[in-house]
Amino acid sequence: MRYMILIYGNEAAEAAMSQEEQQSAMMAHVAYAQELREKGLMLGGEALLPTSTATTVRIRDGKTLTTHGPFAETQEQLGGYYIIEVNDLDEALAWAAKNPSASRGSIEVRPMMVF
Repeated sequence: MRYMILIYGNEAAEAAMSQEEQQSAMMAHVAYAQELREKGLMLGGEALLPTSTATTVRIRDGKTLTTHGPFAETQEQLGGYYIIEVNDLDEALAWAAKNPSASRGSIEVRPMMVF
């Protein structure tokens, strides 16, 4: 079954990290992704640019509305994701717990629809 592992963190806190801390966090993700690839579980994944670069699209009363930049008042923002294929939710949760960002943010595990 396919699962998306969504990485949420605090952009302001991450931006305040030292260069060494940022490099360490990045290398931890490189190692995590490598382990997923070696086990044949990783189907994809990317880091995302900050929410200040995002645009949200909504249709209201037949009109297209766009909102630029930060669009939600939340403590954590979506920063990236991995797409994995594992046997079941328990295995997906185990991999989510191994994600380096789980210790400073939150990891959402969501099953993907197969069409």
